[in-house]
Amino acid sequence: MDPVTYAANAPTSPFLVPVYITYAIVALGLTIGLARVLFRSGAVFLEDVFKDTPKMAEAVNRLLVVGFYLLNLGYAALIMKAYGANTAVDAAEVLAWKLGALLVSLGVMHFFNMYLFFRSRRRSQLAVLPPPVAPQMRLPAAQGRPGWSNEQAAYAHFPVAAP
Repeated sequence: MDPVTYAANAPTSPFLVPVYITYAIVALGLTIGLARVLFRSGAVFLEDVFKDTPKMAEAVNRLLVVGFYLLNLGYAALIMKAYGANTAVDAAEVLAWKLGALLVSLGVMHFFNMYLFFRSRRRSQLAVLPPPVAPQMRLPAAQGRPGWSNEQAAYAHFPVAAP
């Protein structure tokens, strides 16, 4: 039986309402808690990136948190639908699966945010590196056998006798 027909004919379960309520409360709590941690910890990275413009760091941090909320709460709402929980054990299994999927998505988003922070910090540090050191000496060009091109001589892996 296809899912649409099953959903239309499925009996209602008295256990699904508590699962939905518990899931919604836990999902909201996890998302808000992690967003606060990311906001506080991310501020340090962004202040380092935007040393000259601290207001820009704060604005970027807030925008990242808003995106985090939208993605995670949207995903949490999408996976909320459940089919059949006729017993308390079934309801607990449905709840565990839903929370597990949500935690995996929160973990992925957390590491994606960390990657963005690391990458932006690295770029800002590369921008202020001192210029490279000028060469101090020159090495003579590789000499090959008579008739060899410079490219062949450069790839020769054996000592070449002087002509």
